[in-house]
Amino acid sequence: MPTSLTAARQRVLAVLGALSMYRLVLFSLIALAVVALGLSFFGLVSPAPLDIVVSFAVLGAVISAVDAGAQRILRLPWRIESSLVTALILLFVLQPGIEPATIGGLALAGALASVSKYLIAWRGRHIFNPAAFGAAVVTIVGIGTFSAWWVGTPLLFAPVAVFGLVVLWRTEKMRVVLVFLVVAIAVSTLRQFVQTSQGGLPFDLAQSLSFAVLQSPYLFLGAFMLSEPLTLPPRRWQQLCVAAVVGVLAGWPLLIGGVTLGQERALLIGNLVAFAFALRGSVRLTLVSREFVTPTAQELTFRAQGRLKFLPGQYLELDVPHRRPDARGTRREFSIVSAPGDLPTLRIAYKDGDQKHPSSYKRALAAAAPGATLAVTGTWGDFVLPRGDAPVLMVAAGIGVTPFVSQLRQLQIAGETRDVVLVYVAAEASELAFRDELAATGARVVVFTRDEPARLPAHWTWAGGVRLDAEGLDREVPDLHSRHAFISGPPRLIADLAPALQKARSLTTDAFAGY
Repeated sequence: MPTSLTAARQRVLAVLGALSMYRLVLFSLIALAVVALGLSFFGLVSPAPLDIVVSFAVLGAVISAVDAGAQRILRLPWRIESSLVTALILLFVLQPGIEPATIGGLALAGALASVSKYLIAWRGRHIFNPAAFGAAVVTIVGIGTFSAWWVGTPLLFAPVAVFGLVVLWRTEKMRVVLVFLVVAIAVSTLRQFVQTSQGGLPFDLAQSLSFAVLQSPYLFLGAFMLSEPLTLPPRRWQQLCVAAVVGVLAGWPLLIGGVTLGQERALLIGNLVAFAFALRGSVRLTLVSREFVTPTAQELTFRAQGRLKFLPGQYLELDVPHRRPDARGTRREFSIVSAPGDLPTLRIAYKDGDQKHPSSYKRALAAAAPGATLAVTGTWGDFVLPRGDAPVLMVAAGIGVTPFVSQLRQLQIAGETRDVVLVYVAAEASELAFRDELAATGARVVVFTRDEPARLPAHWTWAGGVRLDAEGLDREVPDLHSRHAFISGPPRLIADLAPALQKARSLTTDAFAGY
């Protein structure tokens, strides 16, 4: 990869990593709405400018009011970003207008979308995509407005693609949405072939593909609705199954009882499939203790109050409600340090270095005292070891070692042996976390620090103070080509090691950008 391209990629990842998912989606949808509004002034999209402005004002006001009221009753912080994201999605899905009946239908759809987050939920997690639910109800009942999906127009294809790719890059759902798009476009093309054949008309493949790609809402549906993490199951293969189901139903809408299973209704069915895969909800955790595992990293030890399932290497989403949360909200993701065999004890760790402007979440988490009750809203991830006994390379930077501690400890608890090499990168020897636990697993560890660590275990080696790069990785792990490689660290390290890691049998990354 050229140096300039690598540097540009690092800058982009840094910018995206500094934004919460909600804020990034919100900014992308706002930008898309501005583009659509500009096109409407020239009559290039169907809604008039006043229709777009008034419809968004109604949706935004109703959804924000319902969300604020519900969250006040439930004593939760109001997340304005979530309200505006739902309003903007509904703006692109429903037919805008300024007629009283249309405004009433938009208001009803917004209220239903908001209420569904709290009433149609399982242990704190909503089951349906809120915008899809609101749009489906008003369309089926026929109140005021209907699902027009006017975003599916050729002139909006490019901006939807650009902003959608930004969101998918940040949420790491590119593969999921790609499966959905391939299935939806293929099924749509097949449907058009069948329909033209039955009508005795010639079939134009190019025209059919053009319609499916440029004049359908598939891209918007996938990038901004299907990709919502809260309504996706935890494992990637499950997410791909959901994507395929939604793709089939969106590509060939079925007529059942006089109701067509169109785009948003296809997504709702996919949400039910996802719910069946992930039939579990939030689990309460009681904070037992906190301690520094390095001068700049803390470990939190919890006791789970309910049943919690995860695989070694997965991460959890921890909700820390607090007053006046900043733009990044009250939820963050943390890799799990402890092994499944340690339950009900559960541990996470995070970087706690001095910062001039810590996030509101970081301040709230730092203020949590033993006895405090927090909630895990889900466990996710495919950063898990492959089955069998194939050799593995683990590359960790700083606190990025946490998923590897979980994996190695679970192997130790289960009495399994595996050929594992851990390459551990840290700024200083004092920043090597979990040394005793890692040493107890017997895994071979290669340490890259500026200063030489004291009293290294017999199976640990120090790389001599050099900076880890692709050449150094090749030198320390000469059999890299025979190993499954896993790397957990900042995007810059992943980019630096890419030339060497491409030689591995497989590569799985777990990039992080702080919290």
